[in-house]
Amino acid sequence: MKAVRVHEFGGADKLQYDEDAPEPQIGPTEVLVRVRACALNHLDIWVRMGQRGQSEMEMPHVLGCDVSGEVEAVGGAVHGIQKGLKVVINPGISCGRCAACLGGNDNMCLSYNIIGQRQNGGYAQYVRAPATNIVPMPAKLSFEEAASVPLVFLTAWHMLVGRARVQAGEDVLVQAAGSGVGIAAIQIAKLFGARVITTASTDDKLTKAKALGADEVINYTTQDFAQEVRRITCKKGAEVVIEHVGGEVFEKSIRSLATNGRLVTCGATAGFNPPVDLRYIYSKHLNVLGSYMGSKSELLQLLKFFDSGRLRPVVHAVYPLKDARKAHEAMENRANFGKLVLQAP
Repeated sequence: MKAVRVHEFGGADKLQYDEDAPEPQIGPTEVLVRVRACALNHLDIWVRMGQRGQSEMEMPHVLGCDVSGEVEAVGGAVHGIQKGLKVVINPGISCGRCAACLGGNDNMCLSYNIIGQRQNGGYAQYVRAPATNIVPMPAKLSFEEAASVPLVFLTAWHMLVGRARVQAGEDVLVQAAGSGVGIAAIQIAKLFGARVITTASTDDKLTKAKALGADEVINYTTQDFAQEVRRITCKKGAEVVIEHVGGEVFEKSIRSLATNGRLVTCGATAGFNPPVDLRYIYSKHLNVLGSYMGSKSELLQLLKFFDSGRLRPVVHAVYPLKDARKAHEAMENRANFGKLVLQAP
């Protein structure tokens, strides 16, 4: 089969288009999916560079955790999934047996893994996945749109609904409006009746964020967003901050919170060791919450809002699979508003 594989860790030039990669072999409880589209995530860059899961990864390795496609074959112990079904794959793989999994918190499983991280992913014509991770594709979405949903919308849903417990009428600051998590968080916060304040690096991105439902926008290259949040909220601050940038953005996000506010973080693309003045945290009764992916049940909950049109994916650009390097370079340049998607041949 055709696939883009990493034969050694490094830059985007390490992505190699192979026309004779071996087709995945499924076990009795697995499903083989004919990939139609696979969306990019920053996780792909970290794995490509050898920063995530490299000690447990077989080489050459296939990246890609956000997959849509059609069922090609099912294992002998799989029931209720038919060949030809249009599906998305829940990217989080868990054991299904531990207390966390049985309690509906499979994203907290000690053996939790993400397709494309340690197991081969969707930069290929075919990918295998556990049958429990196969989800019918929302009928109103194209393959490219459907591939843009699972990881970022699940992450944002768990941050806002599962961790922050967002309430109607609250002020929510969403960092990086043009990112996948940012686009999802804006829409989910509005879905729950919050007022959304968001940041971006260009006025064009801010205009697009407004079209998604953002109430107030801040260009962080020309404005101090912490000061702007205080101005917008009449010095109160935001009850919730959705943060996935790290670095100095994390420190300013802490200062943007209202008393007893909740900051939820799921990543650190700009740095893992931000400076933090602890006085802000204890004197204002702040809550700093970590969040990682989300549960299978949460994905099922949020997908229904795509059929109703109340949530929608945003696709910035679609590339043929062989141009995965160009797509990676575009993501590293941070020029996109929305998802970059690879289209399988």
